[in-house]
Amino acid sequence: MTKKAFIFDLDGVIVDTAKYHFLAWQKIAAELGIEFTPEHNEELKGVSRVRSLDIILALGNIKATPEDKEKWLTQKNADYLSYIENMDESEILPGVINVLQFIKEKQQFIALGSASKNARPILEKVKILHLFDAIVDGNDVTNAKPDPEVFLRAAQLVNAKNEDAIVFEDSVAGIQAANIANMISVGIGDDKILHEAKYNFKDFTFMDTSFIEALIN
Repeated sequence: MTKKAFIFDLDGVIVDTAKYHFLAWQKIAAELGIEFTPEHNEELKGVSRVRSLDIILALGNIKATPEDKEKWLTQKNADYLSYIENMDESEILPGVINVLQFIKEKQQFIALGSASKNARPILEKVKILHLFDAIVDGNDVTNAKPDPEVFLRAAQLVNAKNEDAIVFEDSVAGIQAANIANMISVGIGDDKILHEAKYNFKDFTFMDTSFIEALIN
């Protein structure tokens, strides 16, 4: 039987680092006199750091020089890194470990496909790095989701065909990327927002092992 590649996004799927991104962006926005709400933050899901800053600046109609942008991007990352410094296993989202362990027991491939440039240190902090056969993060790709590059590379690293890959995502851009790549898309979160996904689950506690079993077979 062909081994499948189970590809996971990181932020909002495995760990809730989204809240730390939000705090770091909100701090920058506040300094620029821009109100930045959780609703605004939804627009940044699955989006690169540079594009995220552009979205925030547009909220305040702020024109910035490349030097200013670079300064704010560096500051945002430093703030974010200070927030994630103290992460541990308790930050793993409910049900994730059970799913990862079941896939491992079934001897399938597990890969990460994330825009985060801090994916490896985060997986180390939450002590699950060893479960992954391949990691593709923001340091490895040039195109942001919905471009499927991150998922295509993850599948390549484990020698899996696109149609044998299953992607778990919490962002619209991520679901679109998986669909463009002809992979099976599984939305984790609000099914109204992630309606383009082939399957949807509120979180991993709603996912039965029989679902994973069916995907393998």
